[in-house]
Amino acid sequence: MSTRSATGAMDWQHEWLTSLTSTAMTWVVTILVGALVVWLLTRCTHWGRQFRRLAFPYLKPGRSRITWRPLLTLLLLLWLTVLAVRLEVLISYATNGLYTALQGLDAKKFWFCVTVFMILAVIAVSSAQLAYLITQRLFIHWRTWLNEHMIADWLDGHAYHRGQFVSSPVDNPDQRIEEDVTQFVENSYDLSIGAIGAALRLVSFTAILWGLSGPMPVFGHEVPRAMVFLAYTYVIMASFLAFRIGRPLIHLNFLREGLSASFRYALVRLRDNSESIAFSGGENVERAALSARFSTVMGNTWAITKRSLKLQVFNDAVTQISVVFPFLIQVPRFFSGTISLGDITQTAGAFGQVHDSLSFFRNAYDSFATYRATLNRLTALMDANGESRGLSSPIFAHRPDALEIEGLGVWRPDRQPLIEGLTLSMSPGQALLVKGASGSGKTTLLRSLASLWPHAHGTVRRPTGAHTIFLSQQPYLPLGSLRTALAYPEPAHRIDDEQACEALRWVQLGHLSNQIDDEAHWSRTLSPGEQQRLGFARVLLKRPHLAFLDEATSAVDEGLEHALYSLIRDRLPQCILVSVGHRSTLNAFHTHYLELLGAGRWGMAPGGG
Repeated sequence: MSTRSATGAMDWQHEWLTSLTSTAMTWVVTILVGALVVWLLTRCTHWGRQFRRLAFPYLKPGRSRITWRPLLTLLLLLWLTVLAVRLEVLISYATNGLYTALQGLDAKKFWFCVTVFMILAVIAVSSAQLAYLITQRLFIHWRTWLNEHMIADWLDGHAYHRGQFVSSPVDNPDQRIEEDVTQFVENSYDLSIGAIGAALRLVSFTAILWGLSGPMPVFGHEVPRAMVFLAYTYVIMASFLAFRIGRPLIHLNFLREGLSASFRYALVRLRDNSESIAFSGGENVERAALSARFSTVMGNTWAITKRSLKLQVFNDAVTQISVVFPFLIQVPRFFSGTISLGDITQTAGAFGQVHDSLSFFRNAYDSFATYRATLNRLTALMDANGESRGLSSPIFAHRPDALEIEGLGVWRPDRQPLIEGLTLSMSPGQALLVKGASGSGKTTLLRSLASLWPHAHGTVRRPTGAHTIFLSQQPYLPLGSLRTALAYPEPAHRIDDEQACEALRWVQLGHLSNQIDDEAHWSRTLSPGEQQRLGFARVLLKRPHLAFLDEATSAVDEGLEHALYSLIRDRLPQCILVSVGHRSTLNAFHTHYLELLGAGRWGMAPGGG
């Protein structure tokens, strides 16, 4: 409570001590009440449980001092919020005194109140700037942590790839990580601190309004402190109607993110496949497909616009009508001399604060709708990641000097078998060539051995980690320099100039030796054949114990294919090779053949290598 004299004026001489004590007590109570509310919301509401999954791992303190920083930062920001509300209360009393002094033509009191007002304003502005700086620091740290957490969860267990096989695959996980993480962090803070600030203002200014309100006749009965009851009744009814009007925005905002991301993905896909589309003359088909996707985006935008307009018109009308309320109610008492000009201005300010505090969730409903959509999208991605890791997969064990497969079964998503009961063993220096008709499961077998295909079971013992390399028909070339592409997935600095240039000469790409540190989009700069040769250079540099080659020479001629395989066998004589290919020229480099015969059948035979 504020220190006031018997005449209603603030006792500014002792107010600083009263305010410090009051602020400390309010801060403690706010922490306790806030913790209880958070506990209830995170256990009794679906969106509260979603918030707990995303926020609690970051805010939960551990044994080190660093893990306490997020929670301590929030407590500091909470104290600054309590202080800001207290300063607003004091400023309202200073303003009251200023107008009362004007009314009474008391120059000394007027200039005293101006001085007090300026001191309070300086403290308020300074604390607000400090709160802004701390808030931005919290945003940056929280967003950094959550971004790393979401990416790690997405990459763990190949969820970024296996997620396409879950019961409800999520759309555009990249957009969810890039945009929704930022929105979650900012909206979590804005809504929570905004709600706390609104609650504190509601309590503080209701007390002021209660002291300034007088009785008012209503339907023949005199209602004491009528303004307080009118303010609460008016805003609660308006908030209820606003919730009804704005509720569809939750689903509409959820759809907006997905539809916009799908349209953006279609544009990226057009750019990435521009050559094939241009060769086919598919511009009209692509234009129609893009127009259809864009039409759905615009349809959703119009639906959001219409619903937001209804909510905005209603909110604006409610806010404007509330401006005249305190004056209409207090003017009779002012004209009768019961209250001063300062009291009526403080009444208007307190009424506005009570109205705005009660209206917080009504005015923030659009933000809350977007927030709910953000929670749904992020937790849906986490759910899909978890489900993908739970999909069927062979049992893997590390065996540094062999490839052993026991009872491997691979099937299509429709449960039709591709391979049943595959059992084989390969020793260092041996090589296996996998053959079979198109669709028999050759590439799917390699995916299963890499734990990428979820429709498989059995036991696989092989070198793991950096000791195994998978080389696909079109090797992945990351953005960056040619050295980065050669070293992938290891850091670029692992390869020096001499190693990089030598490896390029081995695979007949010596003309690129002077470009090893050039930044370029190498997957577009190099031809498919050059990209495959770069993949072989990567194998030679990495020197794995086991290499899987999935039609890795399909874009080069037979002579160059012979040279590349000869390099592997000569320079990596102990490396176990598993190749998928169709050319008979590969037979000489493999010691065993695996023929996939369809319907789960297979056959093994010795090779010519």
